[in-house]
Amino acid sequence: MARLDWLVHGFSTRPGGTSRPPSSDGAPTKNDRVLNLGFTDWDARARVLENRKKFFHAIGADRMRAVTLRQIHSDAIYRVDSSDAGAGEALQGDALLTRDSGILLAVQTADCVPVLLADTKRRAVAAIHSGWRGTLQRIAAKTLGRMQMEFGTRPEDVVAALGPGIGRCCYEVGSEVARGFDAQFANAREWFDGPFDALASGENDPNWLPWLTMKPPGHQPPPLRVRLDLIAANRAILAGAGIPAEQICSSDLCTSCRGDLLFSYRRERSTGRLMAAIGIL
Repeated sequence: MARLDWLVHGFSTRPGGTSRPPSSDGAPTKNDRVLNLGFTDWDARARVLENRKKFFHAIGADRMRAVTLRQIHSDAIYRVDSSDAGAGEALQGDALLTRDSGILLAVQTADCVPVLLADTKRRAVAAIHSGWRGTLQRIAAKTLGRMQMEFGTRPEDVVAALGPGIGRCCYEVGSEVARGFDAQFANAREWFDGPFDALASGENDPNWLPWLTMKPPGHQPPPLRVRLDLIAANRAILAGAGIPAEQICSSDLCTSCRGDLLFSYRRERSTGRLMAAIGIL
């Protein structure tokens, strides 16, 4: 993201915290200390708060009020003002935006894509959580549209940063996802590896596949799967909404591949949460 003296932002990583993640048997590990920033079942609230304090200090946001969400894989977007910045995690949705200083907008991820937007002219910012459902609903473009309505933002003035998410290399999905993207995006096939056309057309529908193959129950071939590139999809959605491609940057780190550096729900199931944050000084 561009260097702007009025802006603070950052993406967290796994090492360096006070939390001890559970091992495969559910017991806390003895040596692995991680920077878990989510209030998970296995972690103590006091440790998470200490981790958040460390992260906020690292990005220069010690004196800012952090606002987060109860994320629900939706396209719900909220404007946050100074008067209600202490709302905590009461809001249910997946994107936040503000033009007020002193507010740090934050979203949590463990495979989904975090997206940060900054209007370099009108000094407005947004934080977005975009999994496959949010991507399908174009939450990044809708958030940009909300910034246009609320603040007069012009897409050509916006810079965007996409943090680490699960990569095309590891993110297998089935027919529900393939059909959804095929119905919503003319260029969806560009974001998938594997038999996308077969899944999108419904040829692999499990309700009629046994009749097609004429094999007895329990002997049908496994369902077809494809791999989805959420980063590429969100980049294309933002570019389609008017942000110049050269003003959109993205991480090439896969949360599933880089277990040493990042959390991945798909890889670990019981895991921590990363955080992406942005705010105006």
